[in-house]
Amino acid sequence: MPTSPNVGEALLKFEQVAVHYGAIQAIKDVTFTVNRGEIVTLIGANGAGKTTTLRAASGIVKTTNGRVTYKGETISNMAPHLIVRKRICQAPEGRGIFLNLTVEENLDLGAWTAPDKHSFQKDLDHIFTLFPRLKERRSQNAGTLSGGEQQMLAIGRALMGHPELLLLDEPSLGLAPQIIVKIFEIIQMINREGTTVLLVEQNALQALQIAHKGVVLETGKVVTQGPAKELMASDEVRKAYLGE
Repeated sequence: MPTSPNVGEALLKFEQVAVHYGAIQAIKDVTFTVNRGEIVTLIGANGAGKTTTLRAASGIVKTTNGRVTYKGETISNMAPHLIVRKRICQAPEGRGIFLNLTVEENLDLGAWTAPDKHSFQKDLDHIFTLFPRLKERRSQNAGTLSGGEQQMLAIGRALMGHPELLLLDEPSLGLAPQIIVKIFEIIQMINREGTTVLLVEQNALQALQIAHKGVVLETGKVVTQGPAKELMASDEVRKAYLGE
């Protein structure tokens, strides 16, 4: 369990946020805060609204009520590319990499906000330090990578945007247990380097073990939230989400 970081400002805030898909309400009155330096994890059953919440933060879906703020500025319904310019980057569920492009070409696409070539090269070197496997395969098409390597590439591409806030959607999905351990170690490393993380993860126990805070969603609503340590000790949370 990580110790609480030296928390600074409230980086990301959801205030009574709602999202609809047509007539269907996906999330309702979602309220929580991600402070600078934290790992915050969203947990809940499939269909609880976790991915929708993440997409509302990155501008991929429109909010129909409430507001999302980042460093005090309202970003609700802002165009996704403008949100990326504010250094909020997402590695989506299913990875979303370009299978017919090389590893390095995928990383290059993630760096479209880089100010110059020097900055790009520095960020690329950092990604290859975090993920040595990607360096070994930099000239391979992404479609030839293993599932774990593709997930590393998805995270690496998001990091090329030099995010202050990294949004991760189901990074362990479909991966072998030993690769999952590695991915979670890397998430912690990224956080220690100064990147705040909002994590959606099906493996609630593993997510809470590395998180500072947890937010539990059920049928589109926040039912409880608090320090990860407290959620792990809650009989109700353990029974409903941790398989105990």
